[in-house]
Amino acid sequence: MPICYIGFGSNLGDRLGYILGALEGLMAFGEIKKVSTVYESQPWGPQNQGSFLNGVLELETWLNPIDLLRALKSTEQKLGRRPRERWGPREIDLDILLYENHIIMLSFLKVPHPYLTQRDFVLFPLLEVAPELIHPLSGKRLEDYALNLQNRLVPYICILPSEL
Repeated sequence: MPICYIGFGSNLGDRLGYILGALEGLMAFGEIKKVSTVYESQPWGPQNQGSFLNGVLELETWLNPIDLLRALKSTEQKLGRRPRERWGPREIDLDILLYENHIIMLSFLKVPHPYLTQRDFVLFPLLEVAPELIHPLSGKRLEDYALNLQNRLVPYICILPSEL
């Protein structure tokens, strides 16, 4: 089964509760192999919002990338995510970061995630769960991108897949 990496985050309400609900929901679509530390991070984009809890998980799934995207959006809706401004506050956010070594450039799905190498709250947790990854477009090791990115993350909590 394919391996993919999912970024998750929340900055509204019971942030950790939304994340745990999302992880539980994702177990219906495959096996969660690894979960990064959950970090507190500053918002990307509009700064007039609360800090986020963010992390990355490794998922072995039987879903193809488009069906996985649908499953992620459905999980967000079931947890109560409401539409808001881009990069604004949200109950839960689930993004496909990588799906095997696939390159997908559709209007509604881009893999690898376009901001993967620019966001500390994505890149550092991703390297925590899979330090050997290569960026499918550039062929560069993700580790190399981390050398030029400031890590401002604050560890918040660790979640073990066996505890889900």
